[in-house]
Amino acid sequence: MSNDGNQSSGLNGRAGKFGRRLSPARLTPRDLFRVGLFGLRSRPGRVVLSALGIAIGIATMVAVIGISSSSKEQLLRQLDKLGTNMLTVEAGQTLFGDDAELPKTAVPMTQRIAPVITASATGQTSATVRRNSLVPEEETLGLGVSAATPDLLTTLNGSVRTGVWLNSATSRYPAVVLGSVAAQRLGITHSGELVWIGNRWFTVVGILNSLPLAPEIDRSALVGWSAAATYLGFDEHPTMVYERSTDASVEDVRDVLPRTVNPQNPEEVKVSRPSDALAAKAAAAGTFTNLLLGLGAVALLVGGVGVANTMVISVLERRREIGLRRSLGATRGQVRAQFLVESLLLSTLGGIVGAILGFCATVVFATYRSLPPVVPAWAFGGAIGATLVIGTIAGIYPAVRAARLSPTVALTTA
Repeated sequence: MSNDGNQSSGLNGRAGKFGRRLSPARLTPRDLFRVGLFGLRSRPGRVVLSALGIAIGIATMVAVIGISSSSKEQLLRQLDKLGTNMLTVEAGQTLFGDDAELPKTAVPMTQRIAPVITASATGQTSATVRRNSLVPEEETLGLGVSAATPDLLTTLNGSVRTGVWLNSATSRYPAVVLGSVAAQRLGITHSGELVWIGNRWFTVVGILNSLPLAPEIDRSALVGWSAAATYLGFDEHPTMVYERSTDASVEDVRDVLPRTVNPQNPEEVKVSRPSDALAAKAAAAGTFTNLLLGLGAVALLVGGVGVANTMVISVLERRREIGLRRSLGATRGQVRAQFLVESLLLSTLGGIVGAILGFCATVVFATYRSLPPVVPAWAFGGAIGATLVIGTIAGIYPAVRAARLSPTVALTTA
């Protein structure tokens, strides 16, 4: 009895020892990474093609954001350089719909406003500028001839490309300064050449650089105020008044300009801020960008479909591997995690390559167009985030399908 009892107790002890529930080994993140990376390395050609679809979509989106940001940065730098404190004053229409005109005292009246730093004007004449007298008068090339006050270039923050600006001496004689576009259309490359204005020759004393805040000056031939009255029949009524004031007082000056320039008929005066056009252009730069971002998103979606297709084929081809792992104790969750990590690695690879390609495309385009290359940091973060989302979505179905395979069925059908 005692022997039977000892034997029974020994068996119970063994049953208690070996009857404990076995728990599967846990895979660390490092293990998952290595297993997923091994799956990619076993099919390099397919991996490259699948990652390429993701890379194209990400590269498109990063490049679009970068090019748009570079263009916007260029406009903002122009605004900082040119200033946003310039206002222009021009005549509107009378109560009866006729064209109004600014008083001859418009410039000195504007200069009396306390915050105004400088004010100047141009006056449109009826004359035309031509390369010589043989060119028909109706062929104006879209250019005009305007009288200009001596301090106009200072007010506009402009510069002379070649030659000199009008001064108190040349403003009284047949001398002309050409805007950048006017010089190009007339074929004038340096000062000292002659052009035909009105019914006489004028000597080109200077050529201006482009003025983004005053494009009308770019298309003009500018002569002195006195010379325009003497040689071109100019009535000395300004067509456009330019003024600069302190930054803090721009809106206040804008409110009082009409009543100051034309106290009798302030409603006939139009005041505008040229820098608003550049600011609006910078703000509108995102409209076209959104369209291109949509195209990039479509390319990214197609790339995600390619990743999902690659992972499904991988599950079908690796049934024996899945069955062997399951028979050795791997859980469904571990199989799911393996294929999900593999999908994430595949998408992340494409995302990193695409972000680099997009950055390079931005730098090349910006350098070619003389723009400051700018790629916001959030564009890279968004690119990586998008690839992780795409990789997760694309890997869910293949991972679930792999986890559902029965070990015996996988081994017998492989």
